[in-house]
Amino acid sequence: MASDQSFGSVPQFYNEIYNIICPTSKQQVDRDIFVKLLIKSSLPSHTLIAIWDLVDKKQGYLTRNGLYKSLALIALAQQGKQIGETILDTYNGQDLPKPLLGDLSDLRELSMKLRRVKNPTRLEMEYSEICSYDTINIEIIPEKKGLFLKHVEYEISSQRQKTQVRRRYNDFVALHDLLLLRFPYRSIPRLPPKRMMGADAEFIEERRRCLKRYLTLICRHPIISEDRIVSFFLSFVGQDAQSKMRESFRNVPDEYVVSELALRAKELVPLDTHIQYSSNREQIGQFHASVCHIKEIAERIVSGTKLYSQDMTEFGRELTVLSTEKASESAWGTGGSKNWFLTKKTFRILQKNFAALSESLSTQTNNVDDGVVEDLNLLVDFLIAYKDLCDRHEKGVQQDHQRALTKMLSIKKKLAVNSVRGPDLTTTDLLETRIVEHENQILNMENRNYFSLHCIHMETQLVYIYMDLLHKVVQTLAELQTDGHNQLSKLWEEFQPILNKTFQKSVKSPTNSRPTSPINTDIPSNYLYH
Repeated sequence: MASDQSFGSVPQFYNEIYNIICPTSKQQVDRDIFVKLLIKSSLPSHTLIAIWDLVDKKQGYLTRNGLYKSLALIALAQQGKQIGETILDTYNGQDLPKPLLGDLSDLRELSMKLRRVKNPTRLEMEYSEICSYDTINIEIIPEKKGLFLKHVEYEISSQRQKTQVRRRYNDFVALHDLLLLRFPYRSIPRLPPKRMMGADAEFIEERRRCLKRYLTLICRHPIISEDRIVSFFLSFVGQDAQSKMRESFRNVPDEYVVSELALRAKELVPLDTHIQYSSNREQIGQFHASVCHIKEIAERIVSGTKLYSQDMTEFGRELTVLSTEKASESAWGTGGSKNWFLTKKTFRILQKNFAALSESLSTQTNNVDDGVVEDLNLLVDFLIAYKDLCDRHEKGVQQDHQRALTKMLSIKKKLAVNSVRGPDLTTTDLLETRIVEHENQILNMENRNYFSLHCIHMETQLVYIYMDLLHKVVQTLAELQTDGHNQLSKLWEEFQPILNKTFQKSVKSPTNSRPTSPINTDIPSNYLYH
């Protein structure tokens, strides 16, 4: 509990609400979001007006204190109490009541949308907010045979859409093609490759992981995730999804045509954008190299732990082989000692301990693979998508713009030559018409170029938001390694009492007789070793 309010102690729920609707450092609760919050309380309008009058400071927004006070007033009103200026005085030092507000996911989405509208050049998001957009899961459906070739189906579930659909790889290809046409100025991740023949279980599982990461990046993108194409892909349940998708969206214009920001893109692009773009692209290229190296290290950790698990299995197996030997040991070989008999008995007991070690290590392998390596793969996938976006910008919009300018200069040169040689009215009119057409084309290209730069600016900010994933990776690795080593330490400690017990028995069982031998016992024993 916190106690930063003069009228009572603040429950954790209040802080959670504040973090949802005001995640930035400005500490200002937007008025529109607060109104939405009031409506979610399901209180009558006259009560909501009364609460508003008590917390509104005529600033156009609410402070943190004002939000906490309103939450307490909502809770009391829901309990049937009369709202007034002094009603919270009795809660001095006590926990404030918790209001009933239902599902808060739409409140989170509204908060993010309003922030984008009010400041379109700043994302102002945390990685946790990116994750809150959606959670995607993909599972492989048991293999089916087509008319000629086998094909794999994937069952896709979306937490946000609350849907579960089946898709094939070619459905992802259709989605990918449409998204590239719809969002040419956004970071679109790459699809995993398609193997025509001989796709084994390992390849299919790796592709499942890649598709899950692909769809996760799409469904957590602040802009792309809101598009009808994505919603259709996650919800359509009819036959031949890819054909239906291509048919439904083939004539949909790209983002530039429909965006409200397109016509004012120039004013959204800072003057030093080209310098900043080059600098940040180089920096993000270094990010990519470092993250790839970290991923390789994490993969070696997984491989090492997996090998450790296999070694413990083989270690236990070999001890079991030794313990189950049926050959009888003669007193000639053992010297009459029972130590080997007790040791074999111990090996049989330790078989379960080695199996437990191997199982624990196998679990650690899977945990690091799923919790660390996959997150690093997700980050690498997005960094590659950003690189591809920059390549499209430099090879596409900029080159098209340069070609249009060159063509314009060529037309103007022809017009000037025609004027010098003598006015050919037909040729002059034609050239002037073409100049107007190309000027409009160049103007449109310039706007597209500015819009592309604006989008790259936003995608660059998104890269830095995704870089927070490294913090999660290191934290997860530290937790997994700590838990794993603690568990292994306990398992190894369980060996000690078993081994100590055997040693104690062997000490208590000395031999009192000389070993028997088929060789003449009158021969000095030291002679036998020469």
